[in-house]
This record gives sequence, C-alpha cells and structure tokens, in this order.
Amino acid sequence: MKYKGTVVVTLKDGIFDPQGAAVRGSLLALGYPQVVDVRMGKNIVLYLDVPSKEEALSLLDEMARRLLANPVTETYMVSVEEWCSRP
Repeated sequence: MKYKGTVVVTLKDGIFDPQGAAVRGSLLALGYPQVVDVRMGKNIVLYLDVPSKEEALSLLDEMARRLLANPVTETYMVSVEEWCSRP
C-alpha cells in the first residue's frame, strides 16, 4: 500500500529561533500585533510503499530519529495518510 508521510521538525522550546523572531518582527511591522511567537521549522514529505500504516509510522519515526531531526535541538512529529499515486 502507498502512503504519504509527513515529518514536521521544529526547534525545541528554549532554543532561540532567529528565523522565527525575524518573521514575528516582520508580521508585527505589517500590523499583526496578535502574533505572540513564531517558530520556524521543516516540513518533510515522504512517499512510502509499505504493507501497513503502522509500518509507515514506524519507518518515519526511525528516519526522523536517525537523520531528519537533531535530537539535541529539535523535536518532530510524524503523520501518515493513504496515497493513491506517486508524485
């Protein structure tokens, strides 16, 4: 079965995010005072051909831990949905 997996990687709380701070400053300058904080990150999309959703989640978690996220400074979340065709 084919799955579309997404890994969202962001800096851990307490780690300064200069890109997020710059975006927040720009949004405030554009007239959006409601913006309290901005955290930038990476959105990684992977297409997998595996037997089950559980295996897809397991593989994505393993890939994120081993390569896609730095466990010292970043956190990550994975999600999976069925995918009918390849990109």
